[in-house]
Amino acid sequence: MRPLWLAAALLLVLGTVALLVPFAPLQALAQHDPALLQFILVELRLPRVLLALGYGAVLGLTGAALQALFANPLASPDITGSSSGAALGAVTGGYWFGITGPLPLAAAGAAGAGLALALLLLLAGRRSETSTLLLAGLAISLAAGAATSLALALAPSPFAFYDSFDWLMGSLADRSLEQAAVALVPSAAACAILLRRAGALDELGLGEDVAASLGHSPDRLRLEVVAASAVAVGACVSVCGAVGFVGLVAPVIARRFTGGHPGRALLPAALLGALLLVSADLVTRLAPLGRTIPLGVITAVAGTPLFLWVVLRIRWRLAA
Repeated sequence: MRPLWLAAALLLVLGTVALLVPFAPLQALAQHDPALLQFILVELRLPRVLLALGYGAVLGLTGAALQALFANPLASPDITGSSSGAALGAVTGGYWFGITGPLPLAAAGAAGAGLALALLLLLAGRRSETSTLLLAGLAISLAAGAATSLALALAPSPFAFYDSFDWLMGSLADRSLEQAAVALVPSAAACAILLRRAGALDELGLGEDVAASLGHSPDRLRLEVVAASAVAVGACVSVCGAVGFVGLVAPVIARRFTGGHPGRALLPAALLGALLLVSADLVTRLAPLGRTIPLGVITAVAGTPLFLWVVLRIRWRLAA
């Protein structure tokens, strides 16, 4: 429990720092300008910090649930296809259906994620074998990614790619509290379902026969975990865009503190995911490069070495 408390305390500190840095709120306080202080904290910083905390927690939690479900440390939230579906919905909604405004575009992204989930469940069928879910999710993700590229290439606006960069590489900038609610309310409901199934995931790790003897349906559990993960990630991607590696890295680190129980890694992975994304967002704001670095670039640069380490560990284990 001590690592959990340490992670929670560090998350509180980082969240406070993210609200105050850069130091415009303190300058407004020093100038005795309450209107400016409220605008900076409530309208600019608070939605960004809430989204960083919530989106990071969603990525960590869903990544841990999917890795437990598929018994594979390389599984990540991307395999449900909802991230690619949300990006496709936002891009095509903006450039082919004339949808404008942050909330309507988020709704278009959520619709894309919902269609991807519906297609995944249709392809998987009632008896959802693990291999079928993996292959179906991969196929949907690849197809949605290709469709997004085609939509951008054929878009009537020559600036379509640059305008869609937020959904392709991830961004928390210029989001509102309404957008944060669109992303985090359905995500919280879906994550609650995953946390309730943590014990069942532990028992599934002992084998399908053991899980069935304890009253759990492996087919139903797989569908619940995949569907809840897709809803949680799709809602966040519809507002913030796709952010990679956090859902892969956070569960790998969390499992080192949970004694090999995959279900127990869900909450620590959520805390670590929130820490990673808040830290990455701080880097995007404070990097002295004269321009904003895409959030997905930061997480990819930080996550790639650990990803390679996981791959090498698997290789060494197989060779032993």
